[in-house]
Amino acid sequence: MAVSMKNVDSAFQGAGQKAGLEIWRIENFCPVPVPSSSHGKFFTGDSYIILKTTALKSGALRHDIHYWLGKDTSQDEAGTAAIKTVELDAALGSRAVQYREIQGHETEKFLSYFKPCIIPQQGGVSSGFKHTEINEQEHTTRLFVCRGKHVVHFFYHQVPFARSSLNHDDIFILDTKSKIFQFNGSNSSIQERAKALEVVQHLKDTYHEGKSEVAAVEDGKLMADAEAGEFWGLFGGFAPLPRKAASEEDKKVEPSSTKLLCVVKGQALPVEADSLTRDLLDTNKCYLLDCGIEVYIWMGRNTSLEERKNATSAAEELLREPARPHAHFIRIIEGFETVSFRSKFDKWTQKTEVAVSEDGRGKVAALLRRQGLNVKGLTKAAPAREEPQPYIDCTGNLQVWRVNVKEKTLLPPSEQSKFYSGDCYIFQYTYPGEDKEEYLIGTWFGKKSIEEDRTAAISLAGKTVESLKSQAVQARLYEGKEPIQFFSIFQSFLAYKGGLSSGYKNFVAENTIADETYSKDGVALFRVQGSGPENMQAIQVEPVASSLNSSYCYILHSADSVFTWFGSLATSVDQELAERLLDLIKPNIQTKPLKEGTETEQFWSLLGGKSEYPSQKIGKEQESDPHLFSCTFSKGRKSVVTEVFNFTQDDLMTEDIFVLDCRSNIFVWVGQQVDSKTRLQALNIGEKFIEQDFLMQNLSRETPLFIIMEGSEPPFFTRFFNWDSAKSAMHGNSFQRKLAIVRGGVTPTSDKPKRRVAQSHSGRSAVPEKSQRSRSMSFSPERARVRGRSPAFNALAANFENPNARNLSTPPPVVRKLYPKSGSPDSATVAAKSAAIATLSSSFERPKEVMIPKVSKVSPENMKPKPEADTKESMIAMSNRIETLTIQEDAKEGEAEDEEGLSIFPYDRLKTASMDPVTDIDVTKRETYLSSVEFKEKFGMTKEAFYKLPKWKQNRLKIALQLF
Repeated sequence: MAVSMKNVDSAFQGAGQKAGLEIWRIENFCPVPVPSSSHGKFFTGDSYIILKTTALKSGALRHDIHYWLGKDTSQDEAGTAAIKTVELDAALGSRAVQYREIQGHETEKFLSYFKPCIIPQQGGVSSGFKHTEINEQEHTTRLFVCRGKHVVHFFYHQVPFARSSLNHDDIFILDTKSKIFQFNGSNSSIQERAKALEVVQHLKDTYHEGKSEVAAVEDGKLMADAEAGEFWGLFGGFAPLPRKAASEEDKKVEPSSTKLLCVVKGQALPVEADSLTRDLLDTNKCYLLDCGIEVYIWMGRNTSLEERKNATSAAEELLREPARPHAHFIRIIEGFETVSFRSKFDKWTQKTEVAVSEDGRGKVAALLRRQGLNVKGLTKAAPAREEPQPYIDCTGNLQVWRVNVKEKTLLPPSEQSKFYSGDCYIFQYTYPGEDKEEYLIGTWFGKKSIEEDRTAAISLAGKTVESLKSQAVQARLYEGKEPIQFFSIFQSFLAYKGGLSSGYKNFVAENTIADETYSKDGVALFRVQGSGPENMQAIQVEPVASSLNSSYCYILHSADSVFTWFGSLATSVDQELAERLLDLIKPNIQTKPLKEGTETEQFWSLLGGKSEYPSQKIGKEQESDPHLFSCTFSKGRKSVVTEVFNFTQDDLMTEDIFVLDCRSNIFVWVGQQVDSKTRLQALNIGEKFIEQDFLMQNLSRETPLFIIMEGSEPPFFTRFFNWDSAKSAMHGNSFQRKLAIVRGGVTPTSDKPKRRVAQSHSGRSAVPEKSQRSRSMSFSPERARVRGRSPAFNALAANFENPNARNLSTPPPVVRKLYPKSGSPDSATVAAKSAAIATLSSSFERPKEVMIPKVSKVSPENMKPKPEADTKESMIAMSNRIETLTIQEDAKEGEAEDEEGLSIFPYDRLKTASMDPVTDIDVTKRETYLSSVEFKEKFGMTKEAFYKLPKWKQNRLKIALQLF
């Protein structure tokens, strides 16, 4: 559509360039900006245009335009609002979704902009009405009725202050000068009562300076209750309530069949078709999709502004029918159809003509730029590519079981990060929470695993969750679709072909299928992937040349040879990971590194010859903007799924189940007040949600699914909210919780420290917090991570030929916490730590003084056996010493690592075969006297990481370096 700048009102200059809300009121047929302080304040005699701009994760801006019509607005003002909305859309590049809003029947999306409610007031501008301002000095008693069939669809309006206005079905708020009463009709739901309290809080803050008392009156309580007696006294005493009279607002719109109409010269003509498909829509025309309660206006890309206005007029005419006075319409431009619109069609095939819309947007931007306008928000922004973060403490304890028929077998630590595609696994990850241990129980299904093992895995994992009193997060994961949390927990992960379970073996035998289970003596090809040492994987692929990819590194081995192949587009990080993973796959054979293009004949021979292979990196499911859905259940157990727009933590009602969809992961949140029968169906609800694909985004059936119980929300879920853990720790139903907040005037606080969560889902820190870093990482982001293929590893490779004994990178060590499981150390611990830091600082002036006790010297006398008591004391002293050093290094993070208060000696003097050995040292801790730099060089890790290793691993490394 060609856009002429004379059709764009000057009031819209610069609109929609940043996220937020912008409102214009129609005054004398012109849009006039409304100050932000008056947002949410509407007059019944006026018409308004509301623009909601949302910043997407892709970097682009999404626009939703609403024009709101007060019940007393004139036809001229309403028509002006409709026309100006089209102009605003044109100024934004003709890609906004436009909504017509009628007072008292607004869409849920519109109402979500003005939580908890909107405030329609009597009056208007050019309509002849006078604005009715509330006199702050003389408070007028007002009665409001709150209605809404769904907990998130909520609005309110004033009714006559009389007992006859009350009924058993609705919720009423009586606003007096000194107290606000909420009367809960006996037929109202707990969720509706809780939502009404948000209106009470709004009235309290807006008209009472937050100082008014709040009283809740239950329908059926008579004068015996003090607050009920006071409430009924204002109405002249109690009397039975009348049955609710039917009103226009209560009339249900009967469902009607969806009809497609084509607008030709301002007339809406039916389109005859056996079924509704995308192919019926012509880009050169405008159409009306009549769905009864709502009418969609679809405008083709090549239609003119006049044709679009005619389509709007035709829709207005359609809505003048007596049977639907409160219906509304939604205008949509081709290429920017909403999910609700597409879902009305029997078949929707998305056209690939995005370039047209981008060209049109560019033309609009050019026109606006020539007018001297800023078009920063109009042109498409480049997608934001950010490395996903795990948002979970990676220093916990991990246990893994392989599922075998209907049983599970615990894997030893050396095998717990080695999974087979033909098997199913259960893992339990325990990590420190606020004031208790948190649990993540997951099932992992290999691509070739059998259905019986998958069913058994779900059942066994469910029993584990039950044993933890349902306070664990449950995950259902498929091979190839694992989330970042999974890989960060395992750190180094190997995925082999084949399987070891009897179920897989029986399946292979019964179906005469070749058993492709990995063998270390066979030919195997592994693709290396991951973002760093704390998140690296080796995935076994078919040993053929077509499995290669220029964007990755690979490990190829046979019985007696190993090749590392570096793709031309692979990074230095990829090469480092290949070296590290090689220590796990084939540790004792000399590697032959090959860059792409320098392959040998032997290399190609192992792969069966040369062939074409791709160079583009394998695409991963990107996280999209989150959507929250409420799942409520009728008496017949039929679920109703409704989207909650502009959601917050307060929208999570404890009586319901909610689904958070961010495309790459699906989260099912279960409230504490959900009945036990429904709670057990949480996993099925999540799988059904994925199957239905409500957002029509082609969700994979294997999308990671998490089940989260209220009160045990993990950081990778709470990051989508401005989370207050004190709210989730409250007891009672939704109404009781919010009543406590409203009466108290402040959000309830918890005795326990708040959970450390991410700031928000839209902004992420480049450096994860200390507790979120890997077990193999040092606490300081400035310290280099050097691990694998260090002199220590090379020495071990030369001295130990048993491959089963050489498993240095896995399993992740269990970290012994320095402090109790509370969120922070107690005052005594803090004082001790402060004293340790002070002692450390003073020791800098005496660098030669050793801070640890002199346990032994290298002399015959000191080599004599010590009494057992002395030995124990020595071990305790040494253990305390190591802990003190760890605390000190943590405390002085960012300072030079050499300043540890110890005498520093070169490696050549500390090793046992030294020609010039050092005396007066603790010979059991020779490595302690190495400088931090030389320690990293020899061991391939920091001292802190070294002391987190199991004792047997420490000793093996020390033996290899002649320090034991």
